[in-house]
Parts: sequence; C-alpha cells; structure tokens
Amino acid sequence: MSHKGKTQLTVIFTAPPDLVAEGDRIFASHAKWMRKTHSRDGKKALLLYNLVKGPELSHPMNPSSKPTGNTCFVLTEVYETPAGVADHWKQAQSWEEFAAIGAWVSKVKVTSVHGSPIVHSLW
Repeated sequence: MSHKGKTQLTVIFTAPPDLVAEGDRIFASHAKWMRKTHSRDGKKALLLYNLVKGPELSHPMNPSSKPTGNTCFVLTEVYETPAGVADHWKQAQSWEEFAAIGAWVSKVKVTSVHGSPIVHSLW
C-alpha cells in the first residue's frame, strides 16, 4: 500500500555499545505502549510502525565497510495525517518510559524528521 501524502516521523538513534541494552529495553516498552494507545482508524491512525536495529558503518553508503562499534536504532511511524503525530506527542507523557528515553537520548546521537509528508511511496 502506498503511503504517499501520509505523515511520517523518523528518528535515528546512534548508541555506543554500553547504551544498546538500554535502547533495547526502551524500544520493547515503546512498541507495547504504541500498540496499546494508538488509533488504527481515522485521522490519527497509525498506519505503520517499524523499528530496525543495526551497526553504524564507517562509510554509510558502503554496506561492506567496517562497523564503527555503535548501533543505530531507526524508528519509523507513519500516520494518516499530521493529527496522528500531534496525538502521539500528546500521549507521550502517559508512557511509563518517557523519562527514561529522555535520559537515554541525552547520551546518544539523535537525528529526526518529525511529521513530514511522504513524497514517494511504492505499493
């Protein structure tokens, strides 16, 4: 299903080795919370939720380059409309790990694109 025109939130968290286990714990909790709290229908609908985890590479455009030792967690959420992203942040305070992720992100590198329209989407 194409998501062109929908709204996407993507965050890349790059963690050193000593913070990977905490990331695993936080994201396990996050997935459970998202399943329990986010709408699947209407303007606030969460259409897609993916978390991928893999090594940061020394040369990002060369998949055979050496890993740096850091781990990247890439979170992608696709919503029907921007109202879904706004609802997500409104609900965030109810997540039991909200303070923990705040502490964790202060120690890892974070790159994000919040609530942007999807320009190209296949199938």
